[in-house]
Amino acid sequence: MIQVMVVDDHEMVIEGMRNILARIEDVYLVATATSANDAMVQLKANAIDIAFIDINMPEVSGIELCLLIKKDFPKVHVIALSSFIQRSYVSQMIANGASGYLIKSAGKDEIEEAINSVINNKMFVSQNISMPSIIPSTEENIPTLTRREKEILQYISQGMTNKEIAEKIFVSQSTVDSHRKNLLAKFNVQNTASLITTAVKLGILV
Repeated sequence: MIQVMVVDDHEMVIEGMRNILARIEDVYLVATATSANDAMVQLKANAIDIAFIDINMPEVSGIELCLLIKKDFPKVHVIALSSFIQRSYVSQMIANGASGYLIKSAGKDEIEEAINSVINNKMFVSQNISMPSIIPSTEENIPTLTRREKEILQYISQGMTNKEIAEKIFVSQSTVDSHRKNLLAKFNVQNTASLITTAVKLGILV
């Protein structure tokens, strides 16, 4: 029996995976999680063989979570679940120890193939990801942002202050300040103007 965990902050995705996994022989969904913290708790509580993790989650991205899982639970096979087909995301997941990369539109057969591949220590990448459709390698250095960071970046680009952003998203001003500093570090820039300019050049802000 292959024991599986699904990590995604959207209940619809979790239920969809639950229905598909229930139709695959010898595969059992033993845990679900909606955040990185939940996922680490479930990994400690359950003997999990494969973790399907969403890349685009708030606070801690799936790319960062993959690294945490492989550090603390090296025997767990990680398969990314994503709607993104950019090479940068695929390469970052693989660099962080993922064994597979699946597009969220994947059907039962492809999910089953991914499970069988990683259990046999083979790499699996969704058939929907083909070289012509992937962003050129010059864009591989696009920083990976959490959903919260993307949200704050958008508000920063609108000229909002940390206090205004904090009130908008119901967090403390210090939390927004921390996110702003993280954004400057990830984009390797020194000020807000450079942050916005770089994000526009990379296509993250339009």
